[in-house]
Amino acid sequence: MELRHLQHFVAVAEDQHFTRAAERLLVSQSGLSASIRALERELQTPLFVRTTRRVTLTPAGRALLGEAERILAQVRSAHEAVAAVQGVLRGMLALGSEQCIAGVHVAGLLAAFRRSHPDVEICLRQAGSGALAEEVAAGRLDLAFAVRTAQEDTDQLRAVPLTSEPMTVLCHPSHRLAAAGAAVTPEDLGGEVFVDFHPDWGPRRTTDAAFAAAGVRRSVALEVNDVHSLLDLVDEDLGIAVVPRHFRHKRASLTALPVKGAADAVYETVALLPPEQATSPAARALMGLLETGGLTPPQEGVHPS
Repeated sequence: MELRHLQHFVAVAEDQHFTRAAERLLVSQSGLSASIRALERELQTPLFVRTTRRVTLTPAGRALLGEAERILAQVRSAHEAVAAVQGVLRGMLALGSEQCIAGVHVAGLLAAFRRSHPDVEICLRQAGSGALAEEVAAGRLDLAFAVRTAQEDTDQLRAVPLTSEPMTVLCHPSHRLAAAGAAVTPEDLGGEVFVDFHPDWGPRRTTDAAFAAAGVRRSVALEVNDVHSLLDLVDEDLGIAVVPRHFRHKRASLTALPVKGAADAVYETVALLPPEQATSPAARALMGLLETGGLTPPQEGVHPS
């Protein structure tokens, strides 16, 4: 089994198409097909189900994919470690982050990293915390800024705390909650219409956990995938939102109310990394900048979106 066989296999699995994968790898389609057939012969099992439109992984292919990604990530880390010993940091930094993550100003951090390490290619992906944890564990990301989930601190993943803050209710100024002007509990919100994020997002996970702990059912009628849409819907009085406290500075027209009596309503952000020995030199350098440079988000009223 050669590394190029694994590289070709992962590319086809990602693109679900031989032609697109061949174009991305800059190899001929016949050469790519031959490489996959050689891998299947060695493993004595089909790795893909081929149709005229797409290819999908067989059970054996799914089993191989995670291991292949980890092997390729370790090989890349080995090359980068040797380069780092020689005094040059090069290669790629694959970073994941949720939107508007607390505790780190991602754009400023990446700008500082690029100034210090211009030979490193930066790739950034936004996704929910659950997906980001899986990608770091699989070796597809070097690190990620996310909200703490139940998936951390395993043999393949560790979490470095960044910050924590309480959750806050945002509502229209004419809403009955705004008129009361008092802290609210999950029980106070049981009958409300909610605006919230996709279930994999950190704020949604935090809110769902808090309501579950309080034994209060809630229904998310308006589900969005970006912060501005959430704020717009609340600003039109179409529902309320339970969000991390720093979100209240993004829309001054909304009323913000603290949440009380919900011990689980704490939004805790972390840096997700592979085990210490598997952490890439680029990820180490980025964390070093974060720890020494104080690259936290701007203060109240000017949080980036």
